[in-house]
Amino acid sequence: MEDKEPVKSFKIVGKNVAKVDGLSLTTGSAEFTDDVFIPEMLEIKLLLSPYPHARIKRIDTTEAEQVPGVAGVFCFKNVPRVIHTTAGQGFPEPSPYDTFIFDQKVRFVGDRVAAVAAENATIAEEALKLIKVEYEELPAVLDPRLADQPGAPIIHDEPEAHYVIPVPYEPEHNIAARVEARVGDLKKGLAEADVVIEQEFITHYTQHCPLEPHIVITYFDSWGKLVIRTSTQVPFHVRRIVAQRLGIPAGKIRVLKPRIGGGFGVKQEVLLEDICALVTLRTGRPARVKYTRGEEFVASRTRHPQVLQLKLGAKKNGTLTALKMDVLMNTGAYGTHGLTVLCNTGSKTLPLFRCPNIEFTGRTVYTNLPVGGAYRGYGATQGQFAINVMMDELADKLGLDPMMLHQKNHIRKGESSPIFEALGEGTEGKPMTIQSCELDKCLQQGAQAIGWRKKQRHYRQGTFPPTPEDIEKKRYFRGVGVASLMQGSSIPGIDMAAAAMKMNDDGSFNLLVGATDLGTGSDTVLAQIAAETLGVSVDKIIVYSSDTDFTPFDSGAYASSTTYLSGSAVRECARKCREQILYVACQMFGIERSQKRDLRIENGWVKLSGTKKKKSFAQIALYSLYQKEQFQIGAIASRISHQSPPPFAAHFAEVEVDSWTGLVRVVKYVAAVDCGTAVNPPLAEGQTEGAVLTGISCALTEEFIFDNKGRVLNPNFAYYKLFGIRDVPEIKTILIPSYEPTGPYGAKSVSEISINGPLPAISNAIYDAIGIRLTHSPFTPEKVLNAIRKKYS
Repeated sequence: MEDKEPVKSFKIVGKNVAKVDGLSLTTGSAEFTDDVFIPEMLEIKLLLSPYPHARIKRIDTTEAEQVPGVAGVFCFKNVPRVIHTTAGQGFPEPSPYDTFIFDQKVRFVGDRVAAVAAENATIAEEALKLIKVEYEELPAVLDPRLADQPGAPIIHDEPEAHYVIPVPYEPEHNIAARVEARVGDLKKGLAEADVVIEQEFITHYTQHCPLEPHIVITYFDSWGKLVIRTSTQVPFHVRRIVAQRLGIPAGKIRVLKPRIGGGFGVKQEVLLEDICALVTLRTGRPARVKYTRGEEFVASRTRHPQVLQLKLGAKKNGTLTALKMDVLMNTGAYGTHGLTVLCNTGSKTLPLFRCPNIEFTGRTVYTNLPVGGAYRGYGATQGQFAINVMMDELADKLGLDPMMLHQKNHIRKGESSPIFEALGEGTEGKPMTIQSCELDKCLQQGAQAIGWRKKQRHYRQGTFPPTPEDIEKKRYFRGVGVASLMQGSSIPGIDMAAAAMKMNDDGSFNLLVGATDLGTGSDTVLAQIAAETLGVSVDKIIVYSSDTDFTPFDSGAYASSTTYLSGSAVRECARKCREQILYVACQMFGIERSQKRDLRIENGWVKLSGTKKKKSFAQIALYSLYQKEQFQIGAIASRISHQSPPPFAAHFAEVEVDSWTGLVRVVKYVAAVDCGTAVNPPLAEGQTEGAVLTGISCALTEEFIFDNKGRVLNPNFAYYKLFGIRDVPEIKTILIPSYEPTGPYGAKSVSEISINGPLPAISNAIYDAIGIRLTHSPFTPEKVLNAIRKKYS
């Protein structure tokens, strides 16, 4: 644990420092995965299943193989049958091993059937058309509520399917995961309540939509090592998982992560690296495979849809007495992240409000629909939607201001929650204690920014809810809504990060990190932490990241871990280098090592107190390399987190509802966020605003449309509506400082939390505007208009 430091004393941390890759990105010189030309590179195209559930009775690739320019055709008949998970998680992975590179059974429309490698994409596409496949169509499960019912078709009947950790797994009942956690006595808590409310919530399929779809390039380097150049969030997991699938040593594989055109969780999956590597291994030639936009929609990963049943009990004064949450989660055809997302729905939601009696149950089921995976928010998005709308409904039943209900019940600094321990949020058998929380300030300042005490139904003039006559006379109705949020910072006791550093003879430093910058600015943030520790400017830190041959291990960019966990490793590594610098300076000044307390570092100089003597870092580096007791000033450090300190946020939405069309327009959105010390405030604001905009788009327009065979009908940006620049409402971000003593310079995470706010805040604002309670996302004009007609006709 670090001692608390005054944030105002920081020279680099907490300041607006230009991104270390800003110039290259702005000028277009930054290299993404596809920005290389490798001679004789093969192009790979994929044949995907047209059926939601079928067995391949026969596949004939003869004609395709005979097409001039085809280098190979691959299917279940000629690739290794190795059971695995595609989830890029730490080993042993908490996801079921239920996937093969190719299988004789397909389980959703878009599942992989075969691949063609050819001289160019045109030849590969022509060859795909010549592959003859005879399918035996099987009954499909397209409704998660029916997936585990008696008589439902079994989706995973392969005998190899299993978990590598001891958790419940019932593929014979289409159950990919189960979770149960109980605290206190739920029945007693409900009996003590003056008010009990129940509600069902349904969250929908959404896709991450990174500008850069999945893409992989593989080749052999001059040493015969297999190089995988890939757009990934988890380079070290890619190396391990590809080695496992293809049966080759991990040391024979090098994974490179260039600049990434967006991830948001979808690139925490190892989807294409195996087939691309297989082609290079079989042919000896470089190869490239990339998803089309349509393939990215249907064949990559999505947010897990959920059905949530909640029951909430409270006293008349708003004190919570009981909370029950039951979750049915649809993982689609494969169980990747099916356990951990389900757990997060409870663990990142239920501790937010103090309640002595809690019951959380959930199950994840297989269906013959697109596959769920990691998505920014990671289960908390669904859970926060439900709990925040329930709090708003409870406030309405009790005649209270919803914001005051939040202020009365939210967890505070110095407190814990028994649900932390029940759901594994803690270490060494102890539940986590909140050591930093400014949620109350978030609520206060966010409410002031949105104009809560003027616009909310408890304070504004007029009748609420509107009367049918009001609806006839008036077209537009405005309202405001609030949501309180929490997330986490890393996975305690499991994921690890490391950093290495060496000092150069000009006083600059090479910082090597396995952490993955997704465009989030983590290279810059880590450079700031290193610079602050060493006492130099950021331009003296040369960051090199995400190369499994040259950078130390890092679990990857997920679980909101980079600033908190990787940053802690960087700080410790830089601290070790700083100690070595002071040791050499003692030699140069001719003082004992015990006198190093008389030395101070200022902007790349070591000064001896009480004298005018000083040595530059460059002088110290040259002395250490060429003069006395020569050694390389450098260090390596590793960190594993023992807690997952939550960032907190209060979100406020102001909406305008068109009662004639059902169209909902967000007028203004305020996100007040406690992320500890914001290492780089503009980057933290950018993360918040990007997450908010994604959340608003998800809440109002994004939606998969399926036919009755489980086929996605809108796998494109023409009919899957993403918010664009013309849709952006006024967004105000307020960073509320706190100090997290377990984080580097008081920092904790910021990247995920704000995607969780728009669903509940907008739903609550719609209710405040026009008196309809929306619990099934997204809030499309059709749903809103139907709800208005149902209530007021």
